[in-house]
Amino acid sequence: MLTRELVARLPKAELHVHLDGSLRPETLIELARAAGTTLPSTDPAVIRKYMLVDHAHDLEEFLKKFDTTVAVLQVPEAIERVAYEMCEDAKRDNLRYLEVRYCPHLSTKGGLTLDEAIAAELRGLKRGERDFGVVTRMINCSLRHYAPEVSLRIAEASVRFRDEGVVAFDLAGGEAGRPCGVHAAAFDVALHGRLGITVHAGEAAGAESVAEAIDRCHAGRIGHGTRLYEDPRLRDYVRDRRIGLEINITSNLQTHAVKAAAAHPVRDYFDRGLNVTLCTDSWLMCGTSLTDEYWMAHTALGFTRPEIDRMILNGFESAFLPWPERERLVASVRDELAAIG
Repeated sequence: MLTRELVARLPKAELHVHLDGSLRPETLIELARAAGTTLPSTDPAVIRKYMLVDHAHDLEEFLKKFDTTVAVLQVPEAIERVAYEMCEDAKRDNLRYLEVRYCPHLSTKGGLTLDEAIAAELRGLKRGERDFGVVTRMINCSLRHYAPEVSLRIAEASVRFRDEGVVAFDLAGGEAGRPCGVHAAAFDVALHGRLGITVHAGEAAGAESVAEAIDRCHAGRIGHGTRLYEDPRLRDYVRDRRIGLEINITSNLQTHAVKAAAAHPVRDYFDRGLNVTLCTDSWLMCGTSLTDEYWMAHTALGFTRPEIDRMILNGFESAFLPWPERERLVASVRDELAAIG
């Protein structure tokens, strides 16, 4: 009998979670006070409910909540603290590997440079890895509504920090009507700098968005990919090339990319042999954990324990880590999964 408690014990990899979407309510309150930002309450329970995006009409409305958290992430100490606390929270959810993504340009409104914002996050992650034993890496994002020149600067900064813990470059933000190919030059820089590449695609736009992410932006993984089913030939191409799909069930429900958990295409993708793994997107805004996501996959979509183990291993195998490190981590996790009855 598979129970939520057993799922919580399983070692897991988190490949798609946003720093600015994963603050603790208590931390948000303290940072807002220090920044002079007004929140509707100083009660953590009220703030947790306030930040939960459970009535958004679409992705654009979902993203508006991030204005609240970005406002408090304008000094290095705040960025470092949130990154560090994410490692501690990851440990509690039995994560063995954590890739945190954030757009450092969002933290330059108060005078920080891109490099200073990146360095602050890396300090927090490295300290968290040392204290809590969770292997952590960083993904830098640009946003689709930015001018291509901004994306290019973020990509160049990401390459500068490649040997410090930045492992990939991403494009996030409102997807509909904003093709990722506009930012192709930034992705060329990331590719030539030998960074991993993932792109938010196929969530608020169709399979053509996924195709463009692969064809023009060199994506080796896709964030969401929810509507990939619209193009069966592309779906099979993604399967055959083992392009990873970072699946976010709860987030897709909140943005109305899917109507119900039981209707999420991850079930069909997995059955067809695609390289899928579950992720959370944002711990605060989505009100979820990785354990919650895997438990939902079991209760709403019928995933069995062996299937959950396979999705977990997919996550580790798709990590933006050097192959020798990845191989050691996968072997360790495989043994641990086998030992958990």
